[in-house]
Amino acid sequence: MKITVTSGALAEQKADALIVSLLEGAAELTGAAHTLNQTLNGALQELITNGDFTGKLNATAVVYTRGLIASPRVILVGLGKAEKFSTDKVRLASATATQKARDLGAKRVASVAHGDSLEPSRAAQATVEGALLGAYEYQKNGTQPGKQLDELSLVEAEPARLAAVQTGAQAGQHIAESTNFARDLVNQPPNICIPEYMASKAREIAQEVGLTCKIMEPAEMQELGMGALLAVGAASDIPARFIILEHRPAGTDNMAPVVLVGKGITFDSGGLSIKPADSMPEMKSDMGGGAAVLGAMRAVGALKLPLPIIGLVPTTENVIGSTGFRPADVLRASNGKTIEIISTDAEGRLILADALVYAGRYKPAAVIDLATLTGACIVALGSDMAAGLFGSDDALMAKLRAASDRTGERIWPLPLYEEYRERINSDVADLKNSGGDRFAGIGISAAFLQEFAEGYPWAHLDIAPMAYLSRPKTPWAKGGTGFGVRLLVELLQSWKN
Repeated sequence: MKITVTSGALAEQKADALIVSLLEGAAELTGAAHTLNQTLNGALQELITNGDFTGKLNATAVVYTRGLIASPRVILVGLGKAEKFSTDKVRLASATATQKARDLGAKRVASVAHGDSLEPSRAAQATVEGALLGAYEYQKNGTQPGKQLDELSLVEAEPARLAAVQTGAQAGQHIAESTNFARDLVNQPPNICIPEYMASKAREIAQEVGLTCKIMEPAEMQELGMGALLAVGAASDIPARFIILEHRPAGTDNMAPVVLVGKGITFDSGGLSIKPADSMPEMKSDMGGGAAVLGAMRAVGALKLPLPIIGLVPTTENVIGSTGFRPADVLRASNGKTIEIISTDAEGRLILADALVYAGRYKPAAVIDLATLTGACIVALGSDMAAGLFGSDDALMAKLRAASDRTGERIWPLPLYEEYRERINSDVADLKNSGGDRFAGIGISAAFLQEFAEGYPWAHLDIAPMAYLSRPKTPWAKGGTGFGVRLLVELLQSWKN
């Protein structure tokens, strides 16, 4: 979708639909909606006065203009209650209104930047993000796309606000397109989105936005002693890859980078600790953390953020075969620690272990990993409710929570008690990869990762509850969510060492 910013009055725009918004319970229209209502002889206000439109979040109403203006229809969308209003409500409302316009067959839409009380760039960014995220549909392999919007024009009447609206709209476009890039990766079938496919997409975005890209193959991983990562992929005929993306702007050579690490299991059968058959189809989404890191790095490059940022994605399959690893095996990770395997379905933490060790070579300001790590996190926090947050550094965790509040990508802090580490003591190795039962699974997984996240501030996001929607949830489509892209970019945009 093409995004433009236009100076002028909304009523003067020639589009297939115009979009304006209203807070719930507001008795009268304001701003561009008020001016448009006057041009339409009170048609919008009549809906409100008669109680046909209340401004409830995501509610819509369509008014046909009958030739009074160049655009044939106006879409009213609700922003919800004033006391709960936020940039995320703008994002939701914009997504809903854009979907409504698309479903009506509109190709070109003109809208205000919703939220008069917000700083103009924030309002514009959220409006554009919502429109692009809401209009997203996964293009199924071998089929023609359905109804699509061609253009969204943000219209700003006040010249003093125009530059800020343009800045926000551009940022919103880069971030939303990068989120949708991550959604496409997650939605691809696992016979297409194999480790080399992930690597090829990393190369593409590196060329597109000016990143440095390196792809490690198994021989180099072997030289580095990445025994945990390689063991996970040993049963597959499809070789593992270790993706490294670097964003190093001029003048940042002396700055410690922020390192993002994403779990990239392109399909997870559970290995010999096999998963139930009915839960396997969604295991194509087990690379959601890796997809989020690639999407965030795409946005970082496009936005030209003024700090060094590294993206690491270890990616492999976890399948069953005679060369695969087994329960009771002992592996050696690249920091020399040995790991007794209790469950081959606790594989994500193994590939992250070697990646977290590798992250240490950058002497980073912070390391943040994202992973669809545990079903226990879904049980604890609820599907599509929040991701779990663990960490070794309170300041880093506070920054992540602040970014979460601003983006609406919810995370919730969970404890990292010393006793969790005791649950994975081993008689034959330095530690076990699982506690061996279903209790305390989230905390144990984080305690395991902490053993490899040494020497730097570290945070772990278990995004298992958030990476994939099993059914549509208004206004978001079923499938990959791209969770974490907007959160990470927001964090990095406001980063201060």
